[in-house]
Amino acid sequence: MSSAHPFSRRDVVKTGLAAGALAAIPVLPIAAAQKEPAVDLKKHPYIDAHSHIWSPDTKKWPLANGKTAKDLDPPSFTPAELLKLANSVGVGRVVLIQHTLYHGYDNTYLLDAAKAHPGVFAVTGMVNDTKPEPGQAMLDLFKRGVKAFRITSRPGIGASGGEKWLSGPGMAEMWKTAATTGQVMACLIDAKDLPGVDAMCGKNPDTTVVIDHFARIGVDGTVPEADLKQLCALAKHKNTYVKLSAYYALGNKKPPYLDLAPMIRRLLDAFTPDRCMWASDAPYQTQGDNTYQASIELIRGKLDFLSAGDKEKLLTKTAERVYFTE
Repeated sequence: MSSAHPFSRRDVVKTGLAAGALAAIPVLPIAAAQKEPAVDLKKHPYIDAHSHIWSPDTKKWPLANGKTAKDLDPPSFTPAELLKLANSVGVGRVVLIQHTLYHGYDNTYLLDAAKAHPGVFAVTGMVNDTKPEPGQAMLDLFKRGVKAFRITSRPGIGASGGEKWLSGPGMAEMWKTAATTGQVMACLIDAKDLPGVDAMCGKNPDTTVVIDHFARIGVDGTVPEADLKQLCALAKHKNTYVKLSAYYALGNKKPPYLDLAPMIRRLLDAFTPDRCMWASDAPYQTQGDNTYQASIELIRGKLDFLSAGDKEKLLTKTAERVYFTE
């Protein structure tokens, strides 16, 4: 089986892989939802595989968890603000990541952004795996174009944060559902969580899995060999990918991020560029001495061991196959 999504929306409908809800998924012409021109891929060929967005208009898009507009940091990071930043360095498409701290499990803001910018944004949403029928929630969002789901061990961000975050029946249902729909399990984890993810990948070989931010290896300024070996070991699962992202939070935590080059090279050796992708983690990558341009420039111009073909895969082709292919 290819390491891309195992089934398109059309395949799911045609083959009846999940009865009932999946069989009813509509296949709508892209043109029917278009509100803006298609991406100019010659001018903006790159894909940012990870960014958050939020709006200061908290009346239209209410905040969750008791948050108010005063809690937003930065106060605004809208699709327009993101695209201005991204387009300036050749990025034309972005994978949006649900921000539970601000919006909980209400994916409306990301869905609205994707609808308003067809072909520009792919959505990574979130569902609560501790609630009944999370698989059905995934199917409902599948109909609306949600490509992936963030899952995490981190308390306060995911419903099942903590040591047993992967062990519940709801989480098992999510991984099985994703294997059928081709949706991605996007893991925001720490290195200590890698053995559990390894086991889940083994149990669910047809589920596409993406590890965010190097599994946060380097967050304390060091890159322990044992942690890196565990992350590289996930490469044995053919549908597992890694985001090369969040440089502002790892290693020396400042440009030009060359201290992360050895870890990046090890991951490329293990996964190959076909299963690695660049991502910014904006707007957090844009604060202090860190910039969006410095993030992409590490891949585009700073690593002498990358060929032109490697760069094309890391900056475009891998994320395109995982997130922007029907």
